[in-house]
Amino acid sequence: MNSLVVRVIAVTALLMSHAAGAQPESGKTLRLVVGAAVGSTVDVRARWLADRLAVVARQPVMVDNRPGGAGNLSATAVARGPSDGTTLLMVHQGLLAINPHLFVRPGFDALVDLVPVARVGVGALVLVVGPQVAAQSLPDLLQLARAKPGALSYASPAIGSPPFVATELMKSMAGIDVLHIPFEGAAITQTIGGHVAFTIDNAAAILPHVRVGHLRALAVTGRQRLTTLPDVPTFAEAGLAGYEYFSWMGIAVPAGTPLDVVQRLNRQISSILATDEAIAWFASQGAEPGDQSPEAFALFVRSENVKAGRLIRQLGLRIE
Repeated sequence: MNSLVVRVIAVTALLMSHAAGAQPESGKTLRLVVGAAVGSTVDVRARWLADRLAVVARQPVMVDNRPGGAGNLSATAVARGPSDGTTLLMVHQGLLAINPHLFVRPGFDALVDLVPVARVGVGALVLVVGPQVAAQSLPDLLQLARAKPGALSYASPAIGSPPFVATELMKSMAGIDVLHIPFEGAAITQTIGGHVAFTIDNAAAILPHVRVGHLRALAVTGRQRLTTLPDVPTFAEAGLAGYEYFSWMGIAVPAGTPLDVVQRLNRQISSILATDEAIAWFASQGAEPGDQSPEAFALFVRSENVKAGRLIRQLGLRIE
């Protein structure tokens, strides 16, 4: 039997075993709101989680994509929504750490209006260039940028997104001047097509294009090399000492959601993240499961919020 089929059967059996003795907590459908386009990294991880949460919780889980406003529109909608545990929000450092400092009026208070439930995953990003760019390494790219200030451009999903902040941090530390062009849901294709010189994005999103030669990976933003890209150095190894950036995602609910509901959701999500299938799937994404208790995740979010505030002020970024 095909190994993939065997793994799917095993995972399904494991997830069903978690739910076998449980009764549905509610007849209502759970709605997982995602502030990004279908097919984006956030969306892919949300749908992976939703499929498994539906089995564990024994409730239907509907993914509701609400892109726009760098995710602020989705967060505002959830913050103002029902606090009965049926509305969930896929969150990341863009929403809960970066946007509160980047936007003058994000529309919601990240530390008051939303309650962290569970951290889902953490991982590094990857710097890639298109085939039309001559740079074979990070030093090569930085040299090109310094030779023609303002001539090179890069793409990101949106101002304030993790790829955007990771690139702006690189710009600041390397002392280069490159132009940002936001392309929601299309940063990679714009890089492949030569419309921009480079982008920084999730490893899973760029890996298929690297393997067929449409993109060239130059550096990884984390502390260690990725198992999926073992020959690609970290930024520090490539010569930009002190550079480090990682992304994270999780689940939050509106403030006022009962504590027992928050804890139940956390237990259900934790049981999913503890599976061998989850560990393998996140590794293929250049990440790892980020399981935390609600209390630990809340402390983590506050810490990330403080760090992001310092970075945003250091970079001099502000959006009306």
